[in-house]
Amino acid sequence: MKSPLLSLPGAVPAEGVDEGVAAHYGDLFREQRALAEGTGFVDLSHRGVVSVTGDDRLSWLHLLLTQHVSDLPTGQATEALILSAHGHIEHALYLVDDGTTVWAHVEPDTQGALIAYLESMKFFNRVEVADRTDEFAVVHLPAGSIAEVPEGVVVRETPYGRDLFLPRADLESYAEKSGPAVGLLAYEALRVEQHRPRLGFETDHRTIPHELGWIGTAVHLQKGCYRGQETVARVQNLGKPPRRLVFLHLDGSEVHLPPAGTEIRLADEGPDGRKIGFVTTSVRHHELGPVALALVKRNVPLDARLVADTTAAAQEVVVEP
Repeated sequence: MKSPLLSLPGAVPAEGVDEGVAAHYGDLFREQRALAEGTGFVDLSHRGVVSVTGDDRLSWLHLLLTQHVSDLPTGQATEALILSAHGHIEHALYLVDDGTTVWAHVEPDTQGALIAYLESMKFFNRVEVADRTDEFAVVHLPAGSIAEVPEGVVVRETPYGRDLFLPRADLESYAEKSGPAVGLLAYEALRVEQHRPRLGFETDHRTIPHELGWIGTAVHLQKGCYRGQETVARVQNLGKPPRRLVFLHLDGSEVHLPPAGTEIRLADEGPDGRKIGFVTTSVRHHELGPVALALVKRNVPLDARLVADTTAAAQEVVVEP
């Protein structure tokens, strides 16, 4: 779905899964600084929006999600996962309940598969699941923003800012009042700095929540009765995950960033050394320079010198080995 804000001056379209919104509006580092200072807004209108209504919505979702939501207070933001039977991450939901409806935004074009799964699990519960992507656009206001929220708009307030479920028809008028618009690359740079994983970026077909630090934030360990819970409990109580998320400081003299999927090796083993991980997201940060998130094998020494292809990289712990 193409955002009308791509018609704003300087807008450069994002590519890949984020196609449909602006990557930037002509000045990446200025836009990053604006977000870091609590000004501007990010157009996330390409993300999927799903609603769940009905008297049983919270108790029903509690049985399906990794998060404890049966008593979720009105207006309190949370995030949750849906796992496979083997504990691998399939969906990530960013939720809030407004008192009558649970609202969630999800990765672009994943709402169809998510809704199909939810519909298959309704049974006799009093719930209705709907794809609201055509009606509502997600807009992000950074932490510290004093921008006004239009009356009646549902808000998810988190430590990183506020996510607005804005009527899609109001997106252009909201942009006129609440600028400057900030592109997705700036938002992603701050996400990487904050070590926040993203489905489809930091995950692959075998990722489990422990590898990304999603235990606690998206996975509640004091609840059961959801698909994949056995794997979560077994790894938490009896073992360690095979991989761990790390934050990489990349060699700033390189012109190009190592793209997602770039193999990581131990520098001491040379270019023919064994693969010990891969880059998941790489960005240019306005203060830190080139940085990245990556998944590496759990037993990689914390002081090991790494290379992403030919780019030297120093790791910073995100998930403890």
